[in-house]
Amino acid sequence: QLQASGGGLVQAGGSLRLFCAASGRTFSNYAMGWFRQAPGKEREFVAVFSWRAGSPVYADSVKGRFTISRDNAKDTVYLQMNSLKPEDTAVYYCAVKTGAYSLAAYVWDYWGKGTLVTVSS
Repeated sequence: QLQASGGGLVQAGGSLRLFCAASGRTFSNYAMGWFRQAPGKEREFVAVFSWRAGSPVYADSVKGRFTISRDNAKDTVYLQMNSLKPEDTAVYYCAVKTGAYSLAAYVWDYWGKGTLVTVSS
């Protein structure tokens, strides 16, 4: 199971840190990532930490503002979000995937319940 937390209401320019803890099994060799879904929009890729990729991968819209990190000992992935914008408002989901990572949400294997991030202008 995956449990995401850390969402909330923040003003534009502010920061939030999201957490996603895995339980029940270890995902140390899997890709762990974040997606988000705004009202009326499709779920979109945000960031992934995959050992196969060699380094974190980010969506262009968050590059330079968001940082994904991972603690394998705790089976936890984090998303540090800085310089938040109103367009970052969405429900954020963490996910785990076997094998290579993908930008397509539908191929990811495990999903946590989302955490809502609201950025006010």
